[in-house]
Amino acid sequence: MTTTYITTSQAPMQTTVITTGPGPQRPQPTYIEVIEDPRTSRSYNRWSNKHSAHTATVGILLFTYGGMDMAQGLGWNLSTGIATTYEFEFSWFVGVIIGTVVAALAITHTPKRYLYLLGGVMQLIDAIIFVSAPYDYNPIVAARYVGGVGFGFITMAFIIQNSEVTLSTSRGMWCGFEQYGLALGVMTQVLMDSQWGTGHSIGSNVAHGIIGIICAVIATGTVAMSVESPIFYLRRNNEDAARNSQTQLLGSNAPTEIYNAIFEEAKRYVAEGESSSIGADLTASAMPFIKMIFSRCLVAFTFSVPLSWSIRVSTYAWKLSIFSWPMILWSILRFIGTLVAILLVDKLGRKFISLLSLVCMAGLMLAMAGIYSDNSYLTSEYYMSEVSKVSLAFQIFAGMFVVPTPTYLAEAFPMRVKPFMIGLIICLEQVIHIIVIVTFGKTDDCFYQYFIGVGIILVVSLIIFAGLMPETRGLTLRQAGNRFRRVHDVMSY
Repeated sequence: MTTTYITTSQAPMQTTVITTGPGPQRPQPTYIEVIEDPRTSRSYNRWSNKHSAHTATVGILLFTYGGMDMAQGLGWNLSTGIATTYEFEFSWFVGVIIGTVVAALAITHTPKRYLYLLGGVMQLIDAIIFVSAPYDYNPIVAARYVGGVGFGFITMAFIIQNSEVTLSTSRGMWCGFEQYGLALGVMTQVLMDSQWGTGHSIGSNVAHGIIGIICAVIATGTVAMSVESPIFYLRRNNEDAARNSQTQLLGSNAPTEIYNAIFEEAKRYVAEGESSSIGADLTASAMPFIKMIFSRCLVAFTFSVPLSWSIRVSTYAWKLSIFSWPMILWSILRFIGTLVAILLVDKLGRKFISLLSLVCMAGLMLAMAGIYSDNSYLTSEYYMSEVSKVSLAFQIFAGMFVVPTPTYLAEAFPMRVKPFMIGLIICLEQVIHIIVIVTFGKTDDCFYQYFIGVGIILVVSLIIFAGLMPETRGLTLRQAGNRFRRVHDVMSY
């Protein structure tokens, strides 16, 4: 009798044939036993959710303060008493570039908890300066540089660690908390800055710093509880430390089949990543790099100085005040969009959510460009009310679009060059922010040029995204990476 065992999971199919009995026998029925992948068992899900929730909590707190710093440089420095110069606006983004470059060089050799700790401490310094010298320009700008460097450390550590320790069936959600935390920080800063005014006993910058101190202290205080990914130790040929790390992650009572399945998958991922040369990895990264330009780099267009100016100008022309409900709803809707995407990204898929969001974003951006094509509409209550409403709708889909981008970043590149390629994409994202700030950051005369230009970019990106970007829902890092290296991939669900 011949018995065939088929393992259905994200791991490669394994077939074992066992023949019993002497000599030829008459044909017997073949029995197929489907063995569930232990990594999808209920006990593994409980572990993964518990550990990832701790990492996500640390990340959300640090990303929230980073989102506040980012928003302050993108037009939400209205009531602080600090001059809004070009350097003030782009200082944080320059800091992010510096931190990302340093983290990309160090992350392979340094446990990620140290990057979290260092990034948290730098954000704490940033927040303390905001509280100590809230009305002094030079210290505040210095604080923004320092906070940006810390944010670069945190972003690199968070994206790579979450991709390595989470389930393939929930990786999109946990990696997406990067953008969830940023959206929470943007919402906090926009609400505080647009509604705070100047008559409060506590200045806007002081409140900004107090929130930052709370977030940084809580986050850095719990970093010691984090556990490094076994992949980090396997890459250093330290299997004992990797097994110890795996035991800490799973707990000492984890079933053997779960433990072995997870550990063997990590070993296969490392072995496959180490099997090719750096040159081959760089060549294999070319197509994923092009794809990520039309994914992650578009994030810079979802929240920018012209968008901030537009909602302020249109709301004022419509309501004769910025202390009104469109300003409040604008940032809240972005946060709601990220929340919706977080809940759906592993169910509907990264590509489906991204395509839906891109279609809506492109249409809404071009609609605003159409209104701004006539300068006389800038003083029209009716047309500015339409711009304000379109801006509100745009932020919902912008919030949805940004959530899959950190997951795609984590999956796209070969293991050995992953930190450098992720760092390069993140740096390009910050460069786009800086270019937009210095080109469109001081006047509303460029609204039409900006919105028509970005609208065309979004339409082109939509076409490229639909034909090239893979759907990686439910795939392991190895499978997702192989799919990214295809030239085209039209599957959207």
